[in-house]
This record gives sequence, structure tokens and C-alpha cells, in this order.
Amino acid sequence: MTLMVFLLIFITETATEKLCPLRASIDVLEGEYFFLCFPKSKQQHSWKEEHTINWHKESAGRQKQIQETQRIVSQMNFLEFWPVELGDSGNYFVTQSNGSLTIQNWTLNVLERNKSSCFNQNHLTTEIQSAGIGHSLKCSDLSVNENDSITWYKDCKRYENERGRELDFKTLSVQHSGIYTCKISISREGKIYHSTNTIRLVVEEDAPETVTLEIVGRNEEIQTEIGKEETLNCTGFLGYYIQEDASLYWWFNDTFPKKCSGIPEADPPICEEDLKKSHLGNKFYITRLLRIKKVREEDLHHNFTCKLQADEITHIKVVKLKKGNTRDLSMHVFTTGMILAVLFPCVAMAVVVVCVIFRVDLVLFYRNISQRDDTAGDGKEYDAFVSYLKDCVSTSEEEREFALRILPMILEENFGYKLCIFERDVSPGGAVVDDIHSFIDKSRRLIIILSQNYISDRAIYELESGLHKALVERKMKIILIEYMPISDYDFLPESLSLLPSKRVVKWKKDKSLPVNSRFWKTLRYLMPAKPTKSNTKGHCMNLDLGSEGTQPWTGDCDFSTVI
Repeated sequence: MTLMVFLLIFITETATEKLCPLRASIDVLEGEYFFLCFPKSKQQHSWKEEHTINWHKESAGRQKQIQETQRIVSQMNFLEFWPVELGDSGNYFVTQSNGSLTIQNWTLNVLERNKSSCFNQNHLTTEIQSAGIGHSLKCSDLSVNENDSITWYKDCKRYENERGRELDFKTLSVQHSGIYTCKISISREGKIYHSTNTIRLVVEEDAPETVTLEIVGRNEEIQTEIGKEETLNCTGFLGYYIQEDASLYWWFNDTFPKKCSGIPEADPPICEEDLKKSHLGNKFYITRLLRIKKVREEDLHHNFTCKLQADEITHIKVVKLKKGNTRDLSMHVFTTGMILAVLFPCVAMAVVVVCVIFRVDLVLFYRNISQRDDTAGDGKEYDAFVSYLKDCVSTSEEEREFALRILPMILEENFGYKLCIFERDVSPGGAVVDDIHSFIDKSRRLIIILSQNYISDRAIYELESGLHKALVERKMKIILIEYMPISDYDFLPESLSLLPSKRVVKWKKDKSLPVNSRFWKTLRYLMPAKPTKSNTKGHCMNLDLGSEGTQPWTGDCDFSTVI
């Protein structure tokens, strides 16, 4: 008899744990049934009546105790939503009795439902399998009743007559690839509510590449200056799908940094931003930035440690700050200017106007008189790799003319830069992918000539390689040239938005042709600083893109500002 009681208690506790998965951050679709719960411990099973459970919600910095309604029902260790709404997003926690003990915390994110589809792209998981093996897709436990009705859909169309919690495939084939959604129907008080779980199944002919979760990049030292703002980047590689249990965070001086509020004036001196998810191709990454308002002397003696935790394994990357060389128009120069502006208002106003209008000219002039050289000793062979439309058929030859003739003629012949242009500098017959990666790795900048027809196989690989070095390795800066007016940039990867800073230089045809135009000055400003000499040839070219060849420039050429 004692043995049977023990088995009954064991089975009951096991069932409870199954119904209450441990989860800290949860995404759920609006309009669906959903519940929060926590498994009772042995101590909680022995609570007397005077011990009560209180559910609380924190939103916009305010906390309030949840009161039961017809839609939100509290049953001891369960908080049920019939159904969940967008306004339910927030932080939830449970307290015992008078609130002296917090039992568990959750972050609930309610996603807006896609009106034109049966699923939301942000509310699915990805499974990658090899063809020729058996596999089962499992519908997550989104209800408390094992007898609830379940219906499976593939690409939003009902999938045969499968109604179980598992969808079995005896032998996978490529044709089985697709987006599968299981819909659980739950009845309550005469109404039917639904919960859905969506899985993207990718079936490959060959086994997928074995990947290891890791922090991208090695330990590094960043050159900085006292009083300068710095942003430290930590990116974790997750493989071919987002792992919800993976966590990425910063740690320094034996403390966790506070979260950035989004209001710079209200943020602490050092804070970390929210976790961002991204993907390059079919590989997924998570990124967390650590923002330092002003570098202090003591910050140079701290180790800023980034930790990636997943599958009970911790990966660590250490970043150190050290004093570097003087940069263009450093912070103390602007500080001195602001003090002078208070003492001499009229002079200050003129200085501010000049600095705003001629900022690029001042930096170029500063580089010229100081003979700065950012390229010395960095081991790079090229100043920039030029990526432009090449494989797609364009309506004109203007982009090719600009990339292969105008750009190298001005930057190389007039200002001494060395460009890498694939069609011009790479011998045919090699491995294209390897050549592209090698030449980008040898370059200090990636120049992208934007076009609505930009995306081609080779162009997208050049862009992703450059983004990887700029976003993950912090070894390259990207310069965007808008050769023709573009209404939106949806054709570019969303990972481009993760760059701390980026600059678009617009080509304005005849207005941009002279070597002392604003276009070329801005482009030189974004290129690495290196000693250059004025072009002694003293000529301008009128490049008529609508006709063959070049014609002598008939306008006035003022070379007094060419550096």
C-alpha cells in the first residue's frame, strides 16, 4: 500500500513538471489560450491555508497585483489567459503570502497575429534534418488537457488526417520541407479557444554542417581615449536555428551592468542594450552591445567580459580598453570650442557654423598637415574592396562605368588609394568564393555601390562577408554609395541595421564629377587616413555616361581645395 502511494505521488509530480516547463522569456500570439505556471515543490505542497499565492505584473516600471476577471483566471500555481491580448505583454512574478518571497519570474511578449497567414514568422522554431531518416514533429504542450483536439497544417493547408501530438515521418525527403503548424482546440464554457505551435522543417540531401555554439571573435584590446564614448560588441553564433535557452550578457568589475533605457540622459555611465537576433544566410546570431558614455581612467584597468551560456556550457570573451593614438578632431578639441563659445558668443557662433558646414574639409585639412597614416603596419594590401552590380543585367552600363573607370581614376590616380575591383584585379580561373573572401580580408574598407538590382550570388556573398567583418570582427568599415536614387533599402540584409554607424554617399552625376566636389571629399573622409599629394596633372574629366569614352571637362576646375 505504501509503495502504491509513493508511485502515485511520483506520477503526479512528474505530470506537473511536464505541464509547467521552466521558461523565462516567452513569445505567444495574440488571441490564443495561454497559461503561466510553476511546479509546486514539496515545501509548497505542505503549505497551510494561511499561505497564499499572489500573481503580479510589471509594465512600464509599475507593478500591480493581478485581479481575476472572466478572461484572466488564477488557480494557485496557474495563471490562465482566455485568450491572451497584446496588452498582456510585460514581466510577471509570483509571491508567497505578504510578498516577502518571490517564487518565479517570467517575461511575456505577445506578438501581433498575421492576418494573412496562419503563423507569425517570429513565432516558430526551425529543425534541420537529413533526408532518408525517420523523424517526428512534436506539438508543444500548450494545453492542460491531453484530450484536446489537435489539427496539423503544412504551409497553412490542412495536412492529411493527422490529429495526434506527434507528426511522424518514416523516411524524410526534400519534399517534406515546409512550415508545419499544429492547432490545439480547447473548449471552455461553450466557447472554443486555440493554441498554435509552428515548426519550420528543413530537409537536406546531405547532413548539415556540424556547428558549435561560440562567441565570434577572440579576446581583443580596443584603442580609445579618456572621455570618449565606446560601444563594445559581443556576438554569439547559435548555428542554424535560434536557441531560446541561450543567454548572452556582459560582466565587469564583479557586477552586471544595468540595462539601457533608450534615453541617453537617464542611462548610467555603463549600460548594456537589449539582446538582438540576426541571421546571415541560414546562420543565426545574437548580439548584445555594451555602451560606455565616457571612458574613465579606471575603465582601462577593468576586464569587460562577455559570456555566452547554452547547453550548460559557458563561452567567454574578454575585451580590454587601452589608450590609443590621437584621433580626428578628438573630444577635448570640441570641449575647448564650447568653452570659447560661452566666453565669446559671436566668435563661437561663427565657429559652430564653419564646423558644421566644413566638417569634412576640416578633417581632410587636419589629416594633410598632420600627415596621419592609419594604414601603416596593419598588414592590409588594399584600401577598399569595391562591390557593385555585376551578374545581373542592368538597363544601362552606368554602374559598370562608374565602378571600373570613374571610381579608380579619381581615388587611385588623384589621391593615391589602392582599390581592389574583382573584374579588374582578380585573374580568371580561381575559386570565386575563396578569392572574394581573401581580397575582402586584405581590404580596409568595403565600398558598396547600391542599386535595386544589386543582389546577385557574388554580390550578396561580398556584402555578407563585409558585414561579418564589420559587425562581428570589428575589422572593417562599410561605405554605401547610392549611385541612383533608391526609395527604400528593403533589398539589403536586415543585419546592416546592427552596425553602430554607417554613412550613405549620394552620387549626383555632373555635380559630383569634379575631383573637388562634395562627393569625393566625403568619400575620402570615410576612407582610411593616409598621406597623399595633390594631383600634379591638374586635369578634370567630363565623363558622359550616356556616350562612349570621356570628354575634356569644359567647366572651371578649382584645385585649391584638393588635398
